[in-house]
Amino acid sequence: MKPTINLRPIFHKNEEQIGIYFQDNLPLNIIIRKNADAIWSQTKKCWYVPLNRKAFEKLKMALHDHAVLDTALLKRYLEEKKSRAKKPTLFRSNHGRSERENVKPAAGISDLNKHVIPDMVKHLQLKVYSASTIKTYTNEIAVFLKTIKDHAADDFSTRRLKDYLSYCAATLKLTENTLHSRINALKFYYEQVLSRPRFFWEIPRPKKPIQLPKVLSKEEIALLLRAIGNLKHKTMLMLGYGCGLRVSEITGLKLTDMDEDRRLLIIRKGKGKKDRVISLSPAMLIMLRNYREKYKPADYLFEGQRAGSSYSVRSLESIIHAAKEKAGIKKAGSMHMLRHSFATHLLDKGTDVVFIQKLLGHNDIKTTLRYLHITNKDILNILSPLEDIKDLIE
Repeated sequence: MKPTINLRPIFHKNEEQIGIYFQDNLPLNIIIRKNADAIWSQTKKCWYVPLNRKAFEKLKMALHDHAVLDTALLKRYLEEKKSRAKKPTLFRSNHGRSERENVKPAAGISDLNKHVIPDMVKHLQLKVYSASTIKTYTNEIAVFLKTIKDHAADDFSTRRLKDYLSYCAATLKLTENTLHSRINALKFYYEQVLSRPRFFWEIPRPKKPIQLPKVLSKEEIALLLRAIGNLKHKTMLMLGYGCGLRVSEITGLKLTDMDEDRRLLIIRKGKGKKDRVISLSPAMLIMLRNYREKYKPADYLFEGQRAGSSYSVRSLESIIHAAKEKAGIKKAGSMHMLRHSFATHLLDKGTDVVFIQKLLGHNDIKTTLRYLHITNKDILNILSPLEDIKDLIE
């Protein structure tokens, strides 16, 4: 049976794109990248191609014998876009502009609002926000500015912003996470850049779905690691599971971050720009020593193809997908699944949740407590009431 691929409209790199969504599938990844010229988005967590007929037909041809395309969301978006273009409205899309016009990041933004993005970037840089946050915020603000056209963004009231966000939710059908991202960007501009404190107090936020972390069992972790023959690749995945590291923390490690004598690993400027210290198990320490002896890294612990560069996040993600495929693991999930598994297995062993919070670098204990929902430490001791009556129903 052919897998199903969902095609959805997304706004990425200041342009309309076709987002390509499907469950982990290594052969499809290769086909989409090579035959459809698709690009991977770390922000959107999907492959994408430009939203135009030529790119769509090429994608359709590349996947004809390999998958079933679900284009319902894409068709609905295009139909609504065509309908909106026929009648003037404050929130009309940029449909009708030539592809050449849309190539420039500032295309579609009125002269009235050309100052918004530079002012916001300057403010974000002064507050030393990360490059990924700056990119996300500027992309979200660009979508907003292109939508409002010749209306001055600085003059928007709370009520008009509510109308805009209602349009995003009801008409564009944006997900809860995307809506939160857009609200955060708008909140930063109006409250931080324009100095309007509490401007967003009256604007409600959509409730995020409560999703359980994706976790592998210890047996599946062993299968996964056995499926990797390359020492460098195996060491990186072992660090992800053995120390509960984020993928960016693995690729950002430097030789100076290891303290072999004290069996410690220093994570510098993790999420939220926080440093933390993690202990290295004897098995992990031996693995790291063998790796360093063979590869002899100079600066970054895991170097990329270019001298002096770190290993890319995207390459590391592709390694775990290939390993899962080889090990026959069907569960969906990325490198972050190893971090989730680390926390869950520590809870299963009875480790105090406060210690796990420190190891993971969580600001709020509530973030760590979600692992209680998937640990089997206490659940296995609870017997179903069905056991009480099983003899009566046989």
